[in-house]
Formats: sequence, structure tokens, C-alpha cells
Amino acid sequence: MTGLAFANFVDSDDYLVLEKDTEIGGWCKTIKQDGFVWDFSGHFFHFRHPDIEQFLRDRMVGEDIKTVVKDSRILYKDAWIDFPFQKNIHQLPKDEFIECLHDLVFRDDDGGQSFQSMLYAKFGRGIAEKFLIPYNEKLYACDLNELDADAMGRFFPYASLEDIVRNMKDADNASYNSTFTYPRNGAIMYVNALAKDVPDDKICLGDGVASIDLPAKRVTTTTGRVIEFEYLISSAPFDQLLSLATLPYPAEDLSYNKVLCFNLGFDSKGPEDVHWVYFPERCYPFYRVGFYDNIMGDTRMSLYVELGYAADAKVDVEAAREAVLNGLRDAGIVTTQQLVSEHNVVLDPAYVHITERSKALFAKMDDILRSRGVYSIGRYGGWTYCSIEDNIIEARAIAQQINAGI
Repeated sequence: MTGLAFANFVDSDDYLVLEKDTEIGGWCKTIKQDGFVWDFSGHFFHFRHPDIEQFLRDRMVGEDIKTVVKDSRILYKDAWIDFPFQKNIHQLPKDEFIECLHDLVFRDDDGGQSFQSMLYAKFGRGIAEKFLIPYNEKLYACDLNELDADAMGRFFPYASLEDIVRNMKDADNASYNSTFTYPRNGAIMYVNALAKDVPDDKICLGDGVASIDLPAKRVTTTTGRVIEFEYLISSAPFDQLLSLATLPYPAEDLSYNKVLCFNLGFDSKGPEDVHWVYFPERCYPFYRVGFYDNIMGDTRMSLYVELGYAADAKVDVEAAREAVLNGLRDAGIVTTQQLVSEHNVVLDPAYVHITERSKALFAKMDDILRSRGVYSIGRYGGWTYCSIEDNIIEARAIAQQINAGI
């Protein structure tokens, strides 16, 4: 998405998009199988910039694009709680509600530097330990004390004491993604929209970067081609870029997780209305389950199910599949439905770990790279937590700087 966006906005035809895979899209690919439409994981678009959304829609003429008001829940002790948890503690059993409210009011709000200490400081022990800590441990597959307090940036659903109490009477669970859009034919349609105006001969599939000679400003590709560059725009994971450019770095400073995503199609409907559900409890192997059928109005249950792993963990897909199906039954999502189609993919990397060390290392190495005309951007290139729209905006900004000769 990042590379194709740059190609759209740079005022030159002297460019080349290198893609090591045989298809465009990166992790934003779509699978069509047995009448089901799935992505590599849940990719729903939450536009903050109308011009970006219109730019894409203009290149998707005829596509059925759904605009959906989000309905997301949390399964906690066999009860469905509205998301975000911290604004809906009044939906808990009375004793747990009182515990969460007490700990919220009398919390030690002297924040600390880690993500975990921030959770305790902002929300108190009850809310932190019932949902925020266990859920994010399953998501990031790491010790949350390692993550920076602002590891999720604007995507974390902060709420003040006043917000939480007000929500007990007048429900307002609005968040950055309260409304989202999704094409009938999957997230790949947004990728295709960015590729629409890029000539075919400018996109090289199955040809990635094998090495980068920074002093000579020269790239050698995986097929053996040598390409000289003035500017190199990289959306490769930052650790891989550093290795390709033979820039030494402490590997432990750039940690991340990987995610196993199951796409599952059933012969009949399951729970209605809800679009995705969060699972903080360890009795469920997955941290999130999404319902494509409820987004698209389909008549058969179509799920994506996500499980987080440490980067060096061995992923036993068959064992995970059995645990997922059992977990879906235990959660009451699968009852009498029969599984009729399935697909799985491991996203590696999936979520980068934003830490004090990673931020310092990125700032240092990014200065070196930019001095040689190399811009490392995007979610993995920038080693950050961001949306696909953010990737497009960042790529456009870099293109505009280059267009202006800055």
C-alpha cells in the first residue's frame, strides 16, 4: 500500500515498484474461496481524510462499498460487554463493577514509562487486570512492561473518570473506528485502486531487494538486477532494511510478534449484528474474532480468528485449529453450524513492539538512511502502529517533499 501510494503521488515516471511476492498487496491480500471473501486478517478502513477516501473510491467505480457503524463486544466470563471495557464496567456483575470503580477512583495515577504501568495509572487495578492487560498480552505476545506507554498512540481508547461515569447513563462508545468502510470484494480492492494508475511495467512482481549499497546508492534485486537510485522508499520491516543495507543494530531493540489468522466459513449464521469480539481470558486461544457475514449481510457465518505468538515461537497450525474450533464452541459462537471452508495465514511480522529502545534506534538509523536518500515508511518501515490510511498519507507527504526538491 505504501509503495503504490508513493507511485501515485510522485511527479515522475522514473520509478520502479519492487515487490518480492508474486502479487501486490502485502498483508492486505484477499482470498475468495467457496463463496466466501476473506482477507489475510481483518482490514477495515476508518478514513479521517475525505480526500483520501474519495481518491480511492474514484478508482473503484462499480464496487459495492459498505459503510458500517461498528458494533464490537467483549466476551468476559460468558457475558457480552460493550467495547471499550473501561467505559462499560457498569455492565459487569455488581461486585466486579464496584471493584473496578473503586480501583479507578483510588488508583495511583503517577503514570510510569511502560504500557502496563500506564494501564494501572489510567484505569486502576480492576479494569487493567480484568481486560486491558490480559487482552494486550495475548495480542502482543510479550511482557507489557517492555512496551512504551504510548505504544498504541491514538488507537488506544482512553477514557477519563468523567467519561466512564457518564457512559453509565448515556452510552457513548465512539472511537476512532466508530464507522468503517469495506468493499464487497475485500480489502484488495483498495490495493487495486492504488495500482490502477500505475503502469504494469512499473510494478515488478517476484523481485525483491537482496542488498543495498548505501554509499553507491545501488540496489541488487533477488533476480540479480542492479538498480541505481536517487531515492529509495522502503516499506520493508525496518530490521530487514537495516540488514539489507548492512547497518549493524541490536536485534533485541526491534522486537515484534506474529499472528496466526484463521478464516473460517460455515454453512449457516451465528451471532447476529456484532462485527468483532475481543477475548481477554486465557481459556480462549484467540484474542479477537471478526464476522465478515455481519458486515456484508451474508447468510452464512464467515469468521476471521486471530492468535498472537512471540516472534520466535513455533506455530503448530493443526493444534491451533483444533483449539480455535473448541474455543468457538465454548464461546457459543459455533453451535450447530458446520465448517465448510477454511484458510489460514501467519503474519510475520504482525505487530511491532514500540519501546523506548526501538524509538531511539529508529531515530538514529533513520537519520543515516535519509542522508543517503532512503526513506523507511509505513507500519513496518516506520516501526509504528498506524492505519493503512496513515501509510497513504505518509507516502504522499514524502512524494510531495521530493516533488518540491526538499
